[in-house]
Amino acid sequence: MKRYTRQLIVSIFILLFAVLLYQLNQIERTELMDNEGRSFVKAQVTEIVRDNLTESGSRVGQQIVKLRIRSGIHKGEVLEASSTASYLYGADCTVGLKVIAILSESGNHISASVYNYDRGNILYGIVFFFLIVLWLLGGRKGFRSALGLIFTFVCIVFLFLPLVYRGWSPIVCAALVVILTTVVVMYLIDGMTTKTVCAILGTVGGVAVSAAFAWIFGKISHISGWNVSDVENLDYIGMMTDVRVGELMFAGILISALGAVMDVAMSVASTINEIHEKNPALGRRELFLSGIHVGRDMMGTMSNTLILAFTGGSLNTLIYIYCYNYNYYQVLNMYDIGIEIIQGIAATLGVILTVPFVAFISAWLLVRHM
Repeated sequence: MKRYTRQLIVSIFILLFAVLLYQLNQIERTELMDNEGRSFVKAQVTEIVRDNLTESGSRVGQQIVKLRIRSGIHKGEVLEASSTASYLYGADCTVGLKVIAILSESGNHISASVYNYDRGNILYGIVFFFLIVLWLLGGRKGFRSALGLIFTFVCIVFLFLPLVYRGWSPIVCAALVVILTTVVVMYLIDGMTTKTVCAILGTVGGVAVSAAFAWIFGKISHISGWNVSDVENLDYIGMMTDVRVGELMFAGILISALGAVMDVAMSVASTINEIHEKNPALGRRELFLSGIHVGRDMMGTMSNTLILAFTGGSLNTLIYIYCYNYNYYQVLNMYDIGIEIIQGIAATLGVILTVPFVAFISAWLLVRHM
């Protein structure tokens, strides 16, 4: 009976959540640029009309190619297009290559250019391969973990972004996503047990600590979401829409800290639960100290993971600074460096303080339920 009741509750939640997402995504977006007569379509190179290959093997200027359109209202038509030799746009076209083309229509005239390689199916394949490996090696829990990843993706794209676009505080939206994904992912992995409740409470507490430290560090160092590198584009978005640009950086810290904090919280909660099952006579103090001892090893590894992740994200900036031999005071007071330091330290503090949070909650709840 309990099983059917649980299934009914889960089914109702899924239905209501799907309806909510559908309603939230019924948004009439502000046109930030003129796209009239412009479309992106799938295409395939059928002929190289003029190549730009030099004797040295490099490409200079443009290729002129013929494309067979594979999607949109012009599907099946063959159009002549240009492909620019660029690191960001265009493609090294060969016959048979699948690309994404830009079609610009003005009256009866259509001009086409190669936007980029068509790598959609490849990316889908990579994601599918990852989910399959997770399922095969993780078994039932691996499959549930894959469902949790999909749910997290859905929450960010179809819940967080629409709410932020509608003018909600990005910090509040990020907190909502953190709580929702934590509860659902933990439930999928281990069911609604005392251990799961401890991990959920510890995760929410750890992420809240990260957000608090990020806000405090930002205030005392005079750094906010308005100091990011692409603020000019974001400022235009803020003027044309209801997006609160200044809060985006702190919302990003909340979301980026979630994975590591969740990992630590579940590991510590599982360890304390296992110790309690093996020796129910242990009191709260002994369980708490056991959780702290186990968590100390995780503090070091997970802290290193977070710092390296943020460092990897800013590697281009670091190489740029190193090669141009910037002055020490100049580097230390650059906004980009300050933001990365705040993000890394705030997220790491969240991980560190999650350990005593979960240890205390687990010890208190488990002994209470003896």
